[in-house]
Amino acid sequence: MSSSEEFWIETESGLVLAVKAQPGARRVRIGPVLAAAASPGWPNARLKVSVAAAPEDGKANAAIIQALADWLGLKPAAFMLEAGATARDKKFLVAGARATCLGRPFPGRVGFAVTGRA
Repeated sequence: MSSSEEFWIETESGLVLAVKAQPGARRVRIGPVLAAAASPGWPNARLKVSVAAAPEDGKANAAIIQALADWLGLKPAAFMLEAGATARDKKFLVAGARATCLGRPFPGRVGFAVTGRA
């Protein structure tokens, strides 16, 4: 995967994931990776995350965190929304995480369907 397709940035605090949210979907799904316009402080791509929750009162954001946590095998408490609370483009900090510490790079895990979650 080229750096233009990376949807994450490693920082001292952890891993920052750039997400393109799709609330109100029929099912929860992670992927594909979508190209994005260059923006300071953001990766050059977004990981599409589809969730069934509606985009109201933070429900979709909570569902996205749960889907990402299930996908990566982490606890939801490890995730913090850094930007995009009411936007489709969002940045999440995964505290203390590194791309290499997860067993294999993220791109190999794209396309993961999360079942049983809203």
